[in-house]
Amino acid sequence: MGHYIIVGSGLSGLATAETLLGEGHQITVFDDGSQKASMVAGGLYNPVVLKRLNLTWEGKRLMNLALPFYRALEKKLGVDFDEKISILRLFASVEEQNKWFEATDQPGLSEYLSTPLIANTNEAIHAPYGYGEVLHTGRIHTATLLSAYREYLEGIGSLQRKAFCFSDLRIEDDGVRYEGLHAGGVIFSEGFGMRSNPYFNYLPLEGNKGELLEIYAPDLKESRVIKAGIFIIPTGNDHYLAGATYDRNAEDPEPSAQARATLLKGLHKFIQCDFEITRQWAGIRPTVADRRPLVGVHPEHSTLFVINGMGSRGVLLAPYAARCLSGLILRGEPVPEGMDCIRFSRRFQSSEKKA
Repeated sequence: MGHYIIVGSGLSGLATAETLLGEGHQITVFDDGSQKASMVAGGLYNPVVLKRLNLTWEGKRLMNLALPFYRALEKKLGVDFDEKISILRLFASVEEQNKWFEATDQPGLSEYLSTPLIANTNEAIHAPYGYGEVLHTGRIHTATLLSAYREYLEGIGSLQRKAFCFSDLRIEDDGVRYEGLHAGGVIFSEGFGMRSNPYFNYLPLEGNKGELLEIYAPDLKESRVIKAGIFIIPTGNDHYLAGATYDRNAEDPEPSAQARATLLKGLHKFIQCDFEITRQWAGIRPTVADRRPLVGVHPEHSTLFVINGMGSRGVLLAPYAARCLSGLILRGEPVPEGMDCIRFSRRFQSSEKKA
C-alpha cells in the first residue's frame, strides 16, 4: 500500500491520517505545534446555524459521518472525548420564539429543533422568553482528542514533531521525496499556516481569530450549553467556557483585551450571578469567504494535496472532507464541487503570471 506525508495534525490532519490508515496506507505526520486553532476550539457539533436558523452546508451528511467517526476513535484510543450535551438557544423576544416555531416546520430542520419551548428556571440566568433546544448535539473535547491521537501516532512511529521544510521537498514523477522518505504524495493540512505554503498560498485562506474565556461561577449551576449571542459551555466544577469571538482582521494569535471586553459584555447580558475569569485562549481559524473547505490537488503537481479552511465547524467538516480527499487520492474520485479547491484555479493562473 502507499505511504503519504501529512503536514499538520489538527482536526483536518487527524481525520486525514485516520482515514488513510483505515484504508491500509502508511503515513508520516509533521507538526511543529505552531497552529493552535483546533486545540482551543469549543468543539461543539451542531448542524444548525442558530443565528439564522437554517442547516449548515451538508449538515445532515456531516452529522451522519462525524458521529460514527468519533465513536470509532474513542474505542480505538480508549479515551472519552465525545460529550453528549444539550444546546439551548436563548430567546430575546417573542419574535425569536415565532421564528423558532417556523424553523421547526422546515424540511431537514425538524429533526434537529425541538418544538416545545423550555422555560427558564435558573435564577442566575436572564431568559424571560425561555429557550429552544437543539437535538442530537454534543461536544468534542478537541484538546483531549488531539493529544491522544498524537500519542497514538508517536506509538506507531508516524509522527515527527517538527516543522516541514519546503526547500527539502523533491517532487518526482512517481511521488515525492523528503528526508529520506519516498511517498506517494504530500497532504498539507496546516490551518492558517498555509498562507506561508509556496504551493497553496494562492488559495484565498482567511484568518478568523477566535477567543474563549474560562470563568468560575459557583452560583450559575447550569449543565447545558446556552447560546445567547455568545455561548457558555459547562466544563465541570463550576467552570464554564464562554465564547467565541470572530475577528477577520487580527493575525496576532495571542489573547487580547478587546476580545475579553467583548465576551464580558455578552456574558453580562444574560448571566445574573457573580463570576471570575480564570483563563483566556486564542487561536486563528482557517476560513474561506464562501464558507466552504479547501480540498483537492495542486493545479500543476498531481502529488501535492490540500485539506484546509474548516472554519468554526471543523469538528463536523473534517471527517467528511478527509473522506473526500482520500477518495481523490486513492481512487481518483472527484471532490464535491462545493469544496474542491479547483474553484480558485483562476487565482493560481493569476499568481503564476505575476511571478
